[in-house]
Amino acid sequence: MPTKVPVTVPDVDPLAKMTEPPPDETPTQREARLRAEAEAQHVSDTIDEELERQRVAEKKAPRALKVLLLGQSESGKSTTLKNFQIMYDPKAFKAERASWRAVIQLNVVRSIHLILDAMTRAQNASDAHLQLSPELLKLQMRLAPLLQVEQALIRQLTPSGSGESEPTHLSYAERSERSRNIREVAINSATQWKGAFSRLLTGDPDEDADVVEMVDWGNPNDPGVVLNACAQDMVLLWGDPSVQRLLVRQNLRLEEMAGFFLDSLDRVTSPQYVPSDDDILRARLKTLGVSEHRFTMSQGSSIARDWRVFDVGGHRSLVSAWVPYFDDMDAIIFLAPISCFDQVLAEDPKVNRLEDSVNLWISIVSNELLKNTNLILFLNKIDILKAKLASGIRLVDYVVSYANRPNDFENASMYLRKKFGGLLKEKSILPRPFYCHYTAVTDTKSTKKILLDVKDVLMRRNLADAALLT
Repeated sequence: MPTKVPVTVPDVDPLAKMTEPPPDETPTQREARLRAEAEAQHVSDTIDEELERQRVAEKKAPRALKVLLLGQSESGKSTTLKNFQIMYDPKAFKAERASWRAVIQLNVVRSIHLILDAMTRAQNASDAHLQLSPELLKLQMRLAPLLQVEQALIRQLTPSGSGESEPTHLSYAERSERSRNIREVAINSATQWKGAFSRLLTGDPDEDADVVEMVDWGNPNDPGVVLNACAQDMVLLWGDPSVQRLLVRQNLRLEEMAGFFLDSLDRVTSPQYVPSDDDILRARLKTLGVSEHRFTMSQGSSIARDWRVFDVGGHRSLVSAWVPYFDDMDAIIFLAPISCFDQVLAEDPKVNRLEDSVNLWISIVSNELLKNTNLILFLNKIDILKAKLASGIRLVDYVVSYANRPNDFENASMYLRKKFGGLLKEKSILPRPFYCHYTAVTDTKSTKKILLDVKDVLMRRNLADAALLT
């Protein structure tokens, strides 16, 4: 029989002991401590009051419409969210320009890194068809400092003062087999990475002068200094015919990747560069976890309504885990990047990206918990699809069922639309309408019209559900 070991209960509460003042505290230190405690309590009370005020306001106001953005990595979810911000929260969007400047700089550096890595692989493979000239080798050496700039930018994207090491805030995902040595930075949405760049603005945030003042242009450690110094070398590298042939041979199509700015190097590396709306829409920063954004939407004389838009980032295998938490959504905007019919998943090179979007669509339309949720399909990145088909890349080589249809956008897009629509009709537990849009969400003008259409559809359906519209 095992011997019972007596349990000793401490006489002193360890939590109380942690909050006790130091035994050798001086009167001055005590005064400072009490002042700090009072200030902390005031901040806590203010937060509690604001939360209570919001709770009461939300209880009185009409229920907010909830929308979930869903799609595989690089499908355009974050870009769609940015379009919502441009339309309904433009001041906050403009105030974030300084934050996105660093992201765009990181996008530029990583594109150059991919090229340098491709050159290194060609050298290691001793590819007789692609001999690098002495000029290219010199460019490769002169651009080596950009690898340190990349690390500096990653550190900038880590919120300061968190007290945690960088790996806690940043994780990485391999982009593809071809670039297995280049890993993509992924930011946890809970870290509030934009706070690392925030400064107090004076005047109207809509004024460009205030945005310019947000950046310390005289800081010698600003990565933009090195980028500006390397600008011409980057232009030469990207424009070199041998480099273009190398990228084609390694099937590395940088122009199709999110966050591509190599055609705008002179502008985005200029000394006082401030990102435009289009730049921010094109910028790429992978996020993990769930982020929520609130907007008040109204147009003309229509009724103002609060919207809550959720963006879920992360691995595709987590879909079944988060579904129970989003069964009360009014709509899911599902983004299927149909231009990626000739690409594979970064996390699983055996899976075609278009096939993955189809499988994810099936899992959503057939889910019991989502049977009453409106589904709105964005067949996205049609601009890239048009360019691919025009260049001679054949859809039938990757989608056998496309058969002998013409290899043009009109026929390809209609085929894919019917494919997704047919699956909705076949797999849905309850009948529901098929809302589908062809989109290029980096095109602000066309996306604005589509989002207005989405808003009208959801407002009408919401009123109909409330028996206010017949």
